[in-house]
Amino acid sequence: MRRFDLDFPMMLDWRLAMRRSVSRMMIASLLVAASASGASAAPCSTSSAGFDRWLSQFKAEARSQGLSSRALSALDGVTFDQSVINKDRGQSVFSQSFLEFSDRMAAKYRIEKARQLIGGKYKREFDRAEREFGVPGAIISAFWALETDFGANNGNMETVRSLATLAYDCRRPEKFREELLDVLKIIDRGDLSASEMRGPWAGELGQTQFVPSVYLKYGIDYDGDGHADLIRSAPDVIGSSANYLKALGWRRGEPWLKEVRVPESMDWSQADLTIQHPLSEWQRMGVQLSGAERVNGDLPASLLLPMGRNGPAFLAFDNFKVFLEWNQSLIYATTVAYLATRIDGAPPVSRGRGVSAFGYEQTKELQSLLRAKGYDVGEVDGKLGLLTRASVKKVQQKLGLPVDSYPSPELVSRLRGR
Repeated sequence: MRRFDLDFPMMLDWRLAMRRSVSRMMIASLLVAASASGASAAPCSTSSAGFDRWLSQFKAEARSQGLSSRALSALDGVTFDQSVINKDRGQSVFSQSFLEFSDRMAAKYRIEKARQLIGGKYKREFDRAEREFGVPGAIISAFWALETDFGANNGNMETVRSLATLAYDCRRPEKFREELLDVLKIIDRGDLSASEMRGPWAGELGQTQFVPSVYLKYGIDYDGDGHADLIRSAPDVIGSSANYLKALGWRRGEPWLKEVRVPESMDWSQADLTIQHPLSEWQRMGVQLSGAERVNGDLPASLLLPMGRNGPAFLAFDNFKVFLEWNQSLIYATTVAYLATRIDGAPPVSRGRGVSAFGYEQTKELQSLLRAKGYDVGEVDGKLGLLTRASVKKVQQKLGLPVDSYPSPELVSRLRGR
């Protein structure tokens, strides 16, 4: 068994739920209105009835947009895949603390392999990507490592079939309809054939798991063969990932995440990604960089406490926002950013002053209690995300508890009314 096998299915489900800025839609037993282009979606059910008719309509619309016969032939014989619907409906809940997740994902072998690739086999490509896009190799390789273990686990489901199934289904038809059109455009462009397109059930492609719309817009030819092949060409993966990260807002030559030591007397309410101070101001408040590296004191940063005031502490600079653009999960984004610092030479993170992870069932109860009192936590899903943390901060302020946006047994007890 490959070392990444246990992580991979969980990561696929999480990426679909957290990476893209897609609004949550209620699953209802109603026929969804036809899209602006005319293709209708099926009722929310697990039935495949009507799929062939829908696919025929979609194919006609794709043809009307000028797609070639070669691209349209990718839809020939495509059938509904019930397993895709089952996975979409039954997405596994991911709930781990930063230390639990980073201990597993920022593994020593990933750090070592990334360094070998950056300084060895693909040094020329990494150097070129940093020169052209300003994105260091440590950043690109961190995403490459966590998304597919450097291409070892790209997924093996038929991409066109998966996207057609999701575009036919009613839950998010407009989203996946556009992705299906874009995957046909990738075929039309000549980058990949339909048979080569295999990946996870949600339709992502390549070694850094681009959705087709991102692949089409930011995938570039970096090995000079005239095609953007993010499945087999490591140079194309490196160049395309750097291209996308720059588009997400990467700032050349600036830091992204620095571990810090924070005094116990800190004003914990300042630990919030929506609050920024210049590094020099954080230092005035007693926040100290853990390493000896010098950083421009004028750079703005936020104090990030992924496990509260007693856990690890970081300053998150403007470039950290790019990690959240790639994947909106705070734990995932922090872990990738931390892995990049390790690849770049930083030591392992401090365990903090001692903190217990807030588990799945505890978080669900917390979310239910907060929602009952009128706070917005999003879904009651056992994930300690940004909405839940923001609500925790508000309650901590109201109850006079340390305002570090991280829950505690005392907070839950107070919410219960005990």
